[in-house]
Amino acid sequence: MDLIDRISRHFEDSAQTKLASIEWMAAPIAQAVEAMTGCLINNGKILACGNGGSVALTTDSSTLTSIGNDYDFVQIFSKQVRALGQPGDVLLAISTSGNSPNVIDAINAAHEREMRVIALTGKGGGSIADLLGDDDIHLCVPADRTARIQEVHLLVLHCLCDGIDCLLLGVED
Repeated sequence: MDLIDRISRHFEDSAQTKLASIEWMAAPIAQAVEAMTGCLINNGKILACGNGGSVALTTDSSTLTSIGNDYDFVQIFSKQVRALGQPGDVLLAISTSGNSPNVIDAINAAHEREMRVIALTGKGGGSIADLLGDDDIHLCVPADRTARIQEVHLLVLHCLCDGIDCLLLGVED
């Protein structure tokens, strides 16, 4: 396969994954927007956590490295959830595989704090799928390739922000 064909295939695979995700994910994304907006209207907070490519929008390197150094990497998010989370707040937990131990620990901490969890995963949801309660929302990309999952995750995050802007601020476009 030549390079042009390989690049073209990436674009085609990305588009197909996004198209396949519409039917599977549109309703739960709308539920997540409503849950997050309700949280904010009620003076709550939205906390977020994730690793690697999933951490790009959730980073606080000083806090992460200090908790990782003084305690354990598995606790880098759960310590913050326990310190900052309150009943009625929302945790947006991002894990491509659904098996990240520190994200799982954060979800358990969120449940202890009576927070609602919105899990953004792929690959069938992994262990995270089994942790979610009836009030939680699972946004699972119907794909197995990490790059494709993370591309859809980025689109979902844009949809969440746009939906919140629409509901809170009346932004139409």
